[in-house]
Amino acid sequence: MRVALAPWLDVSMTGIERIKALLFPAIDQVLDTQFAQGVGLQIAVALGLPEPRPGMPAEIRPMLMSALEERYPNCFSVSASFPVGHAAGLLALEAACQRLARGTLDACVVAGVDSYLHPETLEWLEQCDQLHGAGTNNNAWGFIPGEGAGALMLVRERTVEKLGIKVMGQILSVSCAQESKRIKTDTVCIGEGLTEAFRGALRILPEGTLISDSYCDMNGEPYRADEYGFAALRTKDHFQSASDFVAPADCWGDVAAAGAPLHIGLAVIAGQKAYANGANAFVWASSEQGQRGAAVVRVSAEHVDAR
Repeated sequence: MRVALAPWLDVSMTGIERIKALLFPAIDQVLDTQFAQGVGLQIAVALGLPEPRPGMPAEIRPMLMSALEERYPNCFSVSASFPVGHAAGLLALEAACQRLARGTLDACVVAGVDSYLHPETLEWLEQCDQLHGAGTNNNAWGFIPGEGAGALMLVRERTVEKLGIKVMGQILSVSCAQESKRIKTDTVCIGEGLTEAFRGALRILPEGTLISDSYCDMNGEPYRADEYGFAALRTKDHFQSASDFVAPADCWGDVAAAGAPLHIGLAVIAGQKAYANGANAFVWASSEQGQRGAAVVRVSAEHVDAR
């Protein structure tokens, strides 16, 4: 089986220990000294987690929350998790934005983590005919299982001013929806859920503003490509070129629940390093359970302000 693994981790490490080894370094990076010294700040954490599947412990959510409390004692006043796979990070992002907008938090860590690298999980993917690169059982239209973690620090404007933080990007909108015609069911998906998520996120843009940079969790599976095709046709007036998108799974494998925070990070980096094609980036994801999410992110350093 061909996989994209984290080479710094022992291949024998599995389950919750592998998840922690991926996630905690990402969270450590966003909890920098500015926040460590931010006495009295109300900081939350919202996690995107793997969806239930063979090889993934059923109790991963409480185990991970307990491990977070042990590693970061008294750091997070509120915690939430979204165990829905690919779109999990966008559901976590939406929840964080809502709480920050209400003024009940100063900041929120939005993170996602996932790993397909468990023997039982890989065997299940092979049985489902989803593996690309599995010897005689190879599916040319399958995907390469990966693993990873990403974390973002979302901060309110008053917190930015209080701590003098450099703003690297701005979440303009997040929209989530549900698709009833899911993969592995006897239905034909025509992108209704993804279209709803797209339209909800794109509504924030002024008339005539076009998206030039898109990041997504396309992984080679026809289901995802077909779904996106329908959604793109319905929303094409918002994009410079709907067929021009970045699908990082072709470089680091399918990272599932870790995808959205990592994709937003890539978009922001492109803005910071001035190779983004425009001021606004679009990020979207689709979960096998039907959750759909999309977000518009202001990434150009020349156009970002604190909100």
